[in-house]
Amino acid sequence: MTKGLVIVYTGKGKGKTTAALGIALRAVGYDHKVCMIQFIKGSWHYGEMTSSKRLEPEFELTAIGKGFVGIIDDKSPIEDHKKVAEEALRVAQEKINSKIYNIVILDEINYAINLGLINLKDVLEIISNKPNDVSLVLTGNYAKDEVIEKADLVTEMREIKHPFKSGIKAKKGIDF
Repeated sequence: MTKGLVIVYTGKGKGKTTAALGIALRAVGYDHKVCMIQFIKGSWHYGEMTSSKRLEPEFELTAIGKGFVGIIDDKSPIEDHKKVAEEALRVAQEKINSKIYNIVILDEINYAINLGLINLKDVLEIISNKPNDVSLVLTGNYAKDEVIEKADLVTEMREIKHPFKSGIKAKKGIDF
């Protein structure tokens, strides 16, 4: 049995979810089963919602979030975001322990912790109690030191230049 890893992609630069999807793409090539649970995304359409269906049945995408928290068109009370994030955490625990998946990606979970939508202690328990043969990938900005300490691999994405600062809007297929 191969020991599963805990991988963290964090930082203010772009590419955290994309890096996790790269792992998924690679794993599917070996017939590994991968589940991605999205903690924040959910109410908007973005490319991986459609493209992930092409990787089925080895890849499963579960978008549980109510959308990005606190942005201009977010009309949901924080309590609603918390309730949905807690449900995502419950689903994550279920998927991690299901004996179905080789890799479980917890997309934007670090951001959910930072926003107070879920409890850091609960996430640390999930990491500590994961089955030995399951790899976890945690994405999102603001990874807590305790999460970083438990990880086997941590990569920080650092923004050097971003098109938005030059007035270029987000692009389909690049940003979403």
